Amino acid sequence: MDVSFVAMRTTDLLGGDLEAAVRTLLAEIGEDPLRDGLAGTPGRVRRMYGELTAGYQIDPDALINGACFEVDYDEMVVVRNIEFFSLCEHHLLPFYGRAHVGYLPRGRVIGLSKIPRIVDMYAHRLQVQERLTVQIADFLMERLEPKGVGCVVEASHLCTMMRGVRKQQASMVTSSMLGRFRQDAKTRTEFLTFIGRGSE
Repeated sequence: MDVSFVAMRTTDLLGGDLEAAVRTLLAEIGEDPLRDGLAGTPGRVRRMYGELTAGYQIDPDALINGACFEVDYDEMVVVRNIEFFSLCEHHLLPFYGRAHVGYLPRGRVIGLSKIPRIVDMYAHRLQVQERLTVQIADFLMERLEPKGVGCVVEASHLCTMMRGVRKQQASMVTSSMLGRFRQDAKTRTEFLTFIGRGSE
């Protein structure tokens, strides 16, 4: 996907085009877009989508902002329970949950707050959970060059809860294991134990 094109179109649509589209949507479902309760809805939806898709506008280099540090540490670093919200690209309905991210440093670590920001950067785009999981792991692998990266994402999807099969308790778990996390069962097991999934 050409992210620059997506970002450009997102910017275009967040202007008058999106508000016009929302008015059309309201009319199509049988509502009056001009009634009191709905007159301001197109503007609210435009602002909402600007926030929910802000990940397209983030410069990854600015996000890191020099927060990679040389440290004499080679044990596993894990950040658990990173809450996120995203939009499913198939129905534009939310999915939400937690990401768990770990890596084995090779003499370099990243500032603690940066990992949740990386999760948010990719979550604030139209997504599928599988791609989101891989993007988080790939980003850390490319930027830190660690011995390995593990990422597990657990989420509930409103597109299966509100419509279709309507299963409220169903959740999805995806993982991406790179380097030592893929090659070494002990490393993978240690990571899964840290995030509370060691027996699964």
